[in-house]
Order: sequence, then C-alpha cells, then structure tokens
Amino acid sequence: MEAVARDMSDDEARPSSLARPSSLADGVYQSLVTEIASGTYAENQKLPSENDLAGRFKVSRPIVRAALERLRRENVIVSRQGAGSFVRARGKAPALGFAPVESIADIQRCYEFRLTIEPDAAFYAALRRNEAAIGRIASALDLLNAATRQQQHRDDADFAFHLAIAEASNNHYYAASMQALQAHIAVGMKIHGLALLGPNSGLQGVFDEHHAIFAAVRDGDPNTARVQMQRHICSSRDRLFECRLLDLSL
Repeated sequence: MEAVARDMSDDEARPSSLARPSSLADGVYQSLVTEIASGTYAENQKLPSENDLAGRFKVSRPIVRAALERLRRENVIVSRQGAGSFVRARGKAPALGFAPVESIADIQRCYEFRLTIEPDAAFYAALRRNEAAIGRIASALDLLNAATRQQQHRDDADFAFHLAIAEASNNHYYAASMQALQAHIAVGMKIHGLALLGPNSGLQGVFDEHHAIFAAVRDGDPNTARVQMQRHICSSRDRLFECRLLDLSL
C-alpha cells in the first residue's frame, strides 16, 4: 500500500528522533506494566533476564535496568538476590474490571465504550502532556513504526500507545479504565491487526492515524487530538466490521 502523503519532514515522520534514553526506558517500562497488568506475567513469576529483555526491545541493558528500577520503586516487581526480578504479589483490594468478551457484539460494545473515553483522554493529554509523557507515547509509536516497516502489527505496542495517551491526561481514571479494558481491547486489536495484513496491507494507514494523534498531543492541540482519536477508533471498528455494525438493540 502506498504510504499516505503527508506534509512533513522525514524527521517528523520518524518518532524515533524523539526517543532519548529516558523515553526508551519509559517504553520498556510501559510494555512491562501492560503485560503484568494483563496477566502475561503472573504474580510471583520471574521476569526474563536483562539480556533477554534488551534483545526483545532492541535496547541496551542500562535502558532495561532503568525500566526495572522504576518498576521496583513503584512496588510492581521485587528483586531477589541472585535469582532475578519477580512480579510482586498484589493485595486483595478489589480492582476495576469488566465482564469478559464473549461475542462479536461484545467487541463492538468495547469500541463503543472506548469512543466515550479515549477521545476525551487525548484532549486532556494535549492540554497536560509533559516531556516524559511525550517520550512514552513516542516510544510506543516507534515500536509501531518498526512493526509497520516489517509488515507486522504489534498488539502490545498498539495498546501501549493508547495507554500512554490516557496516562498523559494526568487523570488516573482514564488510565485505570484502559488497564481494566486491556484484555477486551486486545481481542479487537488482534483481529483488526490480522485484517490489515496481506497484499493490500493497511498497516501504513493505521500507523499514520496513530502519528496524527501523537502529533496533536505533542503540539498541544486538544481539539485535533480528540478528533484524531475518535477518527482512529471509528476507522478501526469499521475496518474490523467492514462497515456492517450489529444491531445491539436485539
């Protein structure tokens, strides 16, 4: 698929130009937080070694160590001398949660609900973002860019991007809602990602949608950020359902 023409320089097209070591560490941190929250790494489970994580994220070991140190400071993981890093057991306090996805209709409902929170989260992210928040969003966008160039779709990077936008709003209700929805959103993202592959790949167009959201947040343009997020989620939903939405009144 031809890359969508955009009026910007090569540097603007590559979010990697914004990815300093601190933002790379933030990207590793955010990916690990997402995986721990979603259960990819369970309580008391050992995380991969620093070498393995560095290879996976294509960063240096000091970057990985910085991300792990942040996880330790926030009591997400605990280090055991000579054994490695482990996911800390959480308390029994009730957490926000939603019923599992059981049907195609539930995927449509998830998109519907996302449209009520994510555009506004993007609006406030553009108003309140700071350098660290922009770095986290850019790091996730870098991963999406690399996957797009390889004609792949990375669900983890996609979710990390949307979660980083929610966190940039500096309103923890948005981020908590996204984390609670992670497993539900992942179902739609996985099916959507598969639909993008093939000879008429739509991956570049989807990356462009993410970049437009990033640019609006980075540039402090809240109204455009809201519109671009809404447009992206609607487009994702319509691609998945081929513009034939279900009648949820039945």
